[in-house]
Amino acid sequence: MAADSGSGGATLEYTPTWALATVCFIFIFVSIFLEHSINLLVNFLKRHRKNALTEAVEKLKSELMLMGFVSLLLAVTQNSISKICIPAKIGDIMLPCRKREANEEKETEDVEHFVIVNKIVTNFSAAANGLYDEILRQTVHRRLAEEDDAAASDSCGDGKVAFMTKNALHQLHILIFVLAVMHILYSVLTMALGRAKMRRWESWEQETRTMEYQVENDPNRFRFARQTTFGRRHLTSCTETSFHLWLKCFFRQFYNSVAKVDYTTMRHGFIAAHLPSRHNFDFQKYIQRSLEEDFKVMVSISPLMWFVLAAFMLVDVYGWFVYLWLSYVPLLVVLVLGTKLEHIVAKMALQIKEQNSVIVGTPLVRLNDDLFWFRKPRFVLVLLRYTLFVNAFELAVFVWVTWQFGFTSCYHENTVIIVTRIFLAVTTQILCSYITLPLYALVTQMGSQFKGKIVEDQMADILRQWHAEVRNRRKKEQQLSQSGRSSFSIEWSAMRNSIRRAFRPAEPAESVHSSNRWDTRDEIGEQEGSSSRGFRRNSDAGS
Repeated sequence: MAADSGSGGATLEYTPTWALATVCFIFIFVSIFLEHSINLLVNFLKRHRKNALTEAVEKLKSELMLMGFVSLLLAVTQNSISKICIPAKIGDIMLPCRKREANEEKETEDVEHFVIVNKIVTNFSAAANGLYDEILRQTVHRRLAEEDDAAASDSCGDGKVAFMTKNALHQLHILIFVLAVMHILYSVLTMALGRAKMRRWESWEQETRTMEYQVENDPNRFRFARQTTFGRRHLTSCTETSFHLWLKCFFRQFYNSVAKVDYTTMRHGFIAAHLPSRHNFDFQKYIQRSLEEDFKVMVSISPLMWFVLAAFMLVDVYGWFVYLWLSYVPLLVVLVLGTKLEHIVAKMALQIKEQNSVIVGTPLVRLNDDLFWFRKPRFVLVLLRYTLFVNAFELAVFVWVTWQFGFTSCYHENTVIIVTRIFLAVTTQILCSYITLPLYALVTQMGSQFKGKIVEDQMADILRQWHAEVRNRRKKEQQLSQSGRSSFSIEWSAMRNSIRRAFRPAEPAESVHSSNRWDTRDEIGEQEGSSSRGFRRNSDAGS
């Protein structure tokens, strides 16, 4: 029939125009709405001078554009790719799910018949009917996929199969889309939770400007290193050997990973190294701006990440349980990173003790790149970035499999493995947001790198705020001075008239009218005289 195009149904020649117009309108409306929302977000960030977050949004726009190109290429080339044929033996190598045998196909048909008969004959509850509907849906989906594969095999000939069917290309398209969305959501959620954890640092920063803090950290005060709060926290008996030190740092990250004394001590060391003349420097805002700069790196997907994605998909073979082992990798990396960052703080405390056992004033930590891996504090950001990507990929695969194949797929054969993967993904997200990210934001400032651009932006914001305050103060002063002059002149004229009337003797009516006229003339003359005197003063000032 001309209206049908193989097994794909009717073409656009025989599709109702109202259906075509409705679909086009919905897609156009959604696209415009998303574009307008992104533009509103960019304008909002620009008004609040969040340059780093603005660049991060631009990165997200570029990622969406890349996804658009990938979708376009898959849509255009799927017919050509589906016509590529390979030998059947090669097509049966490294399958993510094992193929069903003839007896398994017979069992599937028996299950389908059983479900249909029971739905017709008996009256089940809503939950049971929903379960049976899901089984039928998965069965129909599997049959359609098998028919698609059979049609592709018929087009290739005997002994050959399609390189990738249209259905497989469509599912790959959805997987890439879900991965991009999950990566963005993971990055945004990690940043939001991390900043919520670091919100209490604002009160610590304000406390450094109080008189109590100045007295407690008197620069003329002598103390032993172990007597300071920073020393009591880190210089314990557990730091005598390297093994005990690493073990202590591992457990320290789970409880009070960033204490107030750690923040104030590192703040003092940072200011002493980079800004010794600015003791009131807002260190908390500097960390916040620095984290915003790093966020635009975290949300981007590099070409190497796409190659890592392809490698994971290559080794996803049935029986290898790759995704189960992969779910442990982000958790292990996050735990190692947290332990390493705590170890850096402990090593700085040990260096203070080795340099001098007696401390004058606040303990002064020395900024040193040697404490970090490969002498690069930014390497921690690289590990965090790839950890978030792998964790997002793990959860994206779970969502994609559930969406496309349901819970009865071969990917979900083992319920224990599914629960373990979800638990590890959620645990990794919580640890990365509430422990690793705040530690990274603070400890990486102890490197030798100084982001002067952030300080310049901060100074520019301060100058803009100061200029706005001065301008508003001048406006208020001008308004008060003008209102004060006008009210004083009115009160003075009223008082003068009342004094004249009080001390003037009674006169006839005509004389009263004439005196009122003379008073009016006197007032007009005085006003003209004052205006002429004001004019002369202005002219003299101008000359």
